[in-house]
Amino acid sequence: MAGRAFDVVAATVGLVALSPLFLIVAVAIAAGRDGPVFFTQERVGRHGVPFRILKFRTMRRDAERAGGPLTVGRDPRVTRVGALLRAAKLDELPQLINVVRGEMALVGPRPEVPRYVALYDARQRRVLHVRPGITDPASIRYRDENAVLAAAADPEATYVHEVMPHKLALNLAYMDRRTLLSDVGVILATLLRLVRRDRGDERRGRRASPKVDRAKRGL
Repeated sequence: MAGRAFDVVAATVGLVALSPLFLIVAVAIAAGRDGPVFFTQERVGRHGVPFRILKFRTMRRDAERAGGPLTVGRDPRVTRVGALLRAAKLDELPQLINVVRGEMALVGPRPEVPRYVALYDARQRRVLHVRPGITDPASIRYRDENAVLAAAADPEATYVHEVMPHKLALNLAYMDRRTLLSDVGVILATLLRLVRRDRGDERRGRRASPKVDRAKRGL
């Protein structure tokens, strides 16, 4: 119960504090005219109950018809603003609303689409005993999942047979030792990983040659 109270208070404070950022992102997405500001998708929640996850839109309006549920590499369905939001994980911020609603937690196994949950075995389905989360140990470990799948000959097969089982194993192991304090640690580790990623991108940008910089600007 204490964990749920912490989630509600923290998510509510986050929504209020980040409201100016929400407005800026919403205006940027709306200016692109690629569809509604928010994107919703059915995911499987606690006890297998489906819910609609909220995200800022990062893909074209027809994205679901044009491709599968996985986003791999430089997916042409991702908009220019969407690519920036995904890189900074800002597209996930509306899930604070899912947390307040009780559909998600701040920390918990990332919710999957029904198509992949149907492949879980009995042990893996234990992740459905808790609320899904905005972040989890597997999300930290697979921060560059997109790049991993992009390098695979068959991205979906790699996800289903390698990445997904490993992520589920990481989350099941975490569930067995989970505490409120460890959840705070996962949140801090997630934020630290994002900051380190941004700084790494800045350093790589400074080391890039003028020729590379010009090529990037031409994209």
